[in-house]
Amino acid sequence: MEVYLAEDIFPEGEIGILYPDVEVLEAPKRQTKTSIPGSTLTITPPTLSLPLLQAVQVRLTTVEIRDTAKNRLVASIEILSPVNKREPGLTTYRQKRQRLYQANVHLLELDLLRRGTRPFAQPRLPEVPYCIALTRAQAKHVEVWPVELSTPLPVVPVPLQEPDPDVPLDLQAVLNTIYDEAAYDLSLDYGQSPPPPAFAKADADWLQRQLQDS
Repeated sequence: MEVYLAEDIFPEGEIGILYPDVEVLEAPKRQTKTSIPGSTLTITPPTLSLPLLQAVQVRLTTVEIRDTAKNRLVASIEILSPVNKREPGLTTYRQKRQRLYQANVHLLELDLLRRGTRPFAQPRLPEVPYCIALTRAQAKHVEVWPVELSTPLPVVPVPLQEPDPDVPLDLQAVLNTIYDEAAYDLSLDYGQSPPPPAFAKADADWLQRQLQDS
């Protein structure tokens, strides 16, 4: 597994969703208007002094499958981040996808984010909350698993080198294991409204039923 850092230079849209949203706003002490010598104008003091938003360091994770004998990258599993789904990170990530394709590397992309633009977007891709995509080495098409909110995550193939067969990856089992080991049921407040974008009515109704039954 490879973990690397990327700068999110436009974090404003994610504050309160993925990044801490606690800040202190300082109201300046009451000031009298400043007179300018030799002029009839006076300077109006600012009402607020706000912190300057800085770039946020984001951890990005890639799972790499390598041929240890030849030290060759065989397959890459990308867990998409918000940085990958909006500019300027979207263009950078699409360039990485192209490099992997040209290097004959299998690419499995896990897009479990409802926000942003999918790097593998195309007109025939259905409108669904989540999507899994597999681009096999030298393939002329992309295998896609659209995932509805009420549907368990699929079991997807992880391609290896010929003649080795694909390895099944049970994404729902992986998610359940991570959820339990991290004790997310203790840290997540399901009483709060879901983050944007808004759910379709059918999805919102299904989500409400799940919360009532839990």
